[in-house]
Amino acid sequence: KAAGGTRGAVLTRRGITLRVLLRDGLLEPARGVLSIYYLGKKFVGDLGTDGTITWQETGQVFNSPSAWATHCKRLVNPAKKSGCGWASVRYKGQKLDQYKAAWLRKHQPNAPPAEEVALCPQSLASEGEEEEMPEEEEEEATREGRAPVPEPAAPKKPEEKSKKQQCKSLVEPAGTDHGTPGKRLENKPRVPVRYCTLGTRDSARNPQTLVEVTSFAAINKFQPFNVAISSNVLLLLDFHSHLTRSEVVGYLGGRWDTNTQLLTVLRAFPCRTRLGDAEAAGAVEEEPRLAPSPAGPYYHGNPGVESKIAPFWVMPPPEQRPNDYGIPMDVEVAYIQDGFLTNDVLQEMTLLVEFYKGAPDLVKFQELWSQDQTYLEKLKGSLASRTTKDQSFTHILEQIYSLLKLSS
Repeated sequence: KAAGGTRGAVLTRRGITLRVLLRDGLLEPARGVLSIYYLGKKFVGDLGTDGTITWQETGQVFNSPSAWATHCKRLVNPAKKSGCGWASVRYKGQKLDQYKAAWLRKHQPNAPPAEEVALCPQSLASEGEEEEMPEEEEEEATREGRAPVPEPAAPKKPEEKSKKQQCKSLVEPAGTDHGTPGKRLENKPRVPVRYCTLGTRDSARNPQTLVEVTSFAAINKFQPFNVAISSNVLLLLDFHSHLTRSEVVGYLGGRWDTNTQLLTVLRAFPCRTRLGDAEAAGAVEEEPRLAPSPAGPYYHGNPGVESKIAPFWVMPPPEQRPNDYGIPMDVEVAYIQDGFLTNDVLQEMTLLVEFYKGAPDLVKFQELWSQDQTYLEKLKGSLASRTTKDQSFTHILEQIYSLLKLSS
């Protein structure tokens, strides 16, 4: 097969370069039309008439998307081995590999379909580029809120999209489902990145990046402290998280015993504010956003109705590497069964119902969560394991549940 012959010749995917796409009108040379989003950092480049890329920040010229992507990614993460350029570089917001696929559909309709070709390995490399192997992570999705640019040719088939997702080991985070009433209230997959891919601190990093938690055993260490948490605290924070489709935050308070190195969590303080509320944002600390599990209480992947609560602690970096990120560590916790529900817990639950009452993101508790359970029944089932030995407050809980039903 010809590697770069006339338009009538059959090109391999390696033969489709930026020059070919420019020659056939799928791309146009211009300033600032190329971009890379990687681990919270944005890079912008100019596309030349000869198919070269000029990085605007330094004026450096690169002969291929792979060369530019590898250079930029290694600045952020020195351990990066390759750039996966055609899957990383975007032209006017659209990934270059999609323009390559559009060229094939237009000029070689009898060529093997795109779904048979993997995203990152040799088949997507172009002339003059080294072969690339799949990496542990991909570029961060753009957070600028703009709509994706339409494809230059026919839309991709569903099976093509599924193949692309299989090649990515990090999917782009998506928001909570605000779909039709009664639809399952669970987040689309947001896959955490591995700690080893973070590199050093970067002010441009997206603060909502999810990072995998690590066990102490995995790094040959023991948990340096013990944690105990009361059932009343668990009841209140589980109740809070069930009320809304949106993310919730709050604070925990308790006692630290220096002799036994035991932290006992005795109180929960739910924040009755929203993360997007600019006026109240100062009251909500958004720094500890390294989440151990990107799923809410209605996540159907959990067995049963009980919420899975996963505490973690961000271990500070070693003194010799102060610019490293802290490591999110999985924390083992002992649970204390309280004898009775305290008035402050009941008051907080009532105030939370009042705060979310009538809100558009309040869960519709009378609707079905599963085939045979409403959202309210799911909530009750999760809280059942966290109730106290003393059942005298059961009637008050039922009153709160009734308020929820009416509010939604």
